[in-house]
Amino acid sequence: MVKIRLPRSSRVIAGVCAAISMILVIFPKAEMRLQTAIPDYKNPGLPVEQRVADLLSRMTLEEKVAQLTCLWAERPQVGPQTDFSNDRGDFSPEKARLVMKYGIGQIARQRERKGPREGAVFANAVQKWLIENSRLGIPAIFHDEILHGHMAQGSTSFPQPIALASSWDPDFISKVFTVAALETRARGSHQVLGPNLDVAREPRWGRTEETYGEDPYLVSRMAVAIIKALQGSGPRVDGDHIIATAKHFAAHGQPEGGTNIAPANYSERVMREFFLPSFEAAVKEAGVMSVMASYNEIDGVPSHANKWLLEKVLRQEWGFKGYVVSDYYGIPQLESLHHVAADKKEAAKLALETGVDIELPDPDCFPILV
Repeated sequence: MVKIRLPRSSRVIAGVCAAISMILVIFPKAEMRLQTAIPDYKNPGLPVEQRVADLLSRMTLEEKVAQLTCLWAERPQVGPQTDFSNDRGDFSPEKARLVMKYGIGQIARQRERKGPREGAVFANAVQKWLIENSRLGIPAIFHDEILHGHMAQGSTSFPQPIALASSWDPDFISKVFTVAALETRARGSHQVLGPNLDVAREPRWGRTEETYGEDPYLVSRMAVAIIKALQGSGPRVDGDHIIATAKHFAAHGQPEGGTNIAPANYSERVMREFFLPSFEAAVKEAGVMSVMASYNEIDGVPSHANKWLLEKVLRQEWGFKGYVVSDYYGIPQLESLHHVAADKKEAAKLALETGVDIELPDPDCFPILV
């Protein structure tokens, strides 16, 4: 059995730093909860690094791990460990006291089964409760989907990415995702799980329509246009923009046999020539703030446990400064699908030490480490 000494793990601190830093980028002026003497982390006039350091020094281990996890607002199989809504789908403070007693890092898909106004009301209720009732008053980052527009009732649905790519017009694509960003932020969300930067090179694969085609250059140009439209001019994310997430990192678009999430057995040369350029452009040219690891394995190594991919290439070579999120249930799949971990506890340790900062969409593996 793997021995885990989480409190001394530099990866935990790195993950929490990335998550908290992004919260302060999204809420630059937030004082979180008024007190007579405002601590450094609530002072918007101080540098982000100083605020993060002060907040980390005050957090318990449980609170740190909570910032690395997520709750799905309308999870298909809702359980008492994740449910924070009443029967009508409204926010329930009573349930929140149980599932968010240490706070929470992210909320997934709060717009499901809700119109624009209902989604915003729900998001505001959650944030108000977290700021006023959690010990440190840390707000959550809400994330959503944006494949071809904000994926929600009442939002604009644009053509699929494969159709948008056929325009060969980055300026047009920028206009599309400027609208999508505004519609997403208006409902209270701060991050989207997109754009999809997979290079589609297997026509039998059933998700080809989600991509911008087979050409690395075209996908790269679309990537830069979309991410800049979503995130704005920077360096902070203003009230009309959101955090973009480049996915699925990497080689997700040419699975063996065309089967979704099947292995990608390709050489490093093929990886760098075809599958990595769109992500490199997203990091170096567009300044993407988040990256999602892919379900598949590359040359036998699952992306959620691939240090060469997430550490050497992404952070060391390209200088990525944001945070890496898991694909939905990608961490438990290290045990159940890839069989590189003996149990969920070992899967959590493996993913965290590899460089996966946030577990989506449920607190399934990371909380076991506490």
